[in-house]
Amino acid sequence: MTDVRIEAVNASRADVLAALHAACLEEAWPAADIGTLLRQPGVFAALASDAAPVGFMLWRAAADEAEILSLGVLPAARRHGIATALLEAAVVSLLAAGVASLFLEVAEDNRAAFAFYRAHGFSEVGRRSRYYRRAGDRDADALVLKLTFPVGKIT
Repeated sequence: MTDVRIEAVNASRADVLAALHAACLEEAWPAADIGTLLRQPGVFAALASDAAPVGFMLWRAAADEAEILSLGVLPAARRHGIATALLEAAVVSLLAAGVASLFLEVAEDNRAAFAFYRAHGFSEVGRRSRYYRRAGDRDADALVLKLTFPVGKIT
């Protein structure tokens, strides 16, 4: 894995998170929206950096469940363990908070993301038909994935 530093960040870094979101994902979230999200109770963010920011993760926890809201790594930095490091950091904090399960949605046609989550112990528990709206007639279903705790170290 690349030497990467993972740090918890708050709404004051919304601009950095928004820039990463736009560079990593199809649908960019504005900094104002990310800032508003991070000011809500139970919403957290982590930033991965080496010489500069290269990835991020946003998640929300409520009671004994949590949800990954967004996770992205810059294309040039992918396949170096950065997403795994972000996920591991979130899981450590969620386990310490007593969370029992972690959910997320991923587009059915995002094979790389689906493979990543499957490799880290997530399983499909649902589907949302035509959840991701795309140009033309390319809408994609969302696969709802779940990771149940406690788990050993994520590998």
